[in-house]
Amino acid sequence: MNDGHEEAVTEAERKMQFLYALRSKGVTDKDVLGAMESVDRGPFIRGLFAGRAYEDMPLPIACGQTISQPSVVGLMTQALEVTPRDKVLEIGTGSGYQAAILSKLARRVYTIDRHRRLVHEARVVFEALDLNNITAITADGSFGLPEQAPFDRIIVTAAAEDPPGPLLAQLKEGGIMVLPVGQSDAVQHLIRVRKTAEGLEYDEMRAVRFVPLLEGLGKDT
Repeated sequence: MNDGHEEAVTEAERKMQFLYALRSKGVTDKDVLGAMESVDRGPFIRGLFAGRAYEDMPLPIACGQTISQPSVVGLMTQALEVTPRDKVLEIGTGSGYQAAILSKLARRVYTIDRHRRLVHEARVVFEALDLNNITAITADGSFGLPEQAPFDRIIVTAAAEDPPGPLLAQLKEGGIMVLPVGQSDAVQHLIRVRKTAEGLEYDEMRAVRFVPLLEGLGKDT
């Protein structure tokens, strides 16, 4: 008779633990925490690792890619300083989880991935969750999305040696870009770039590990 109550308690405890883990890693912005509380990570993870969806760890997804650990998603989102009026570009749709978080904070989210399968699967989840302000596109993300530029915010979820020139060009003056940079899998840093009238300002945030930013489309297309 108490199964429903016990499940509800477990759900509430899981959510509390999830938010506590985010705060303990430095995610303190109330809007970001609210967005992450409202978007269930579960639907974005399939197969063997579905049961670990609520742990603060990266997990494998299709096409040799990964879904970032929630605390990194939170820190990158927090660093973007998204406002409700912003148009955001994400390079690297992956599971779609990061775009879903952004959709709760921004006016419009455009997300690009080189793997057609990932884009299709992400669209299915976006539709199921009624996230109508996300446009997911299969394309080479290293070139950005010129037809929709400029963007108020740009986030890149794959590592390049340097911030890609086409993406910097598509960032609006006063805009912010957050991305990992590094020459190898072992040495990467998350950086924030602010575009001002005087030029570009760089802040180094923390060490991270992301898949590399590759040119061209994935072989699954």
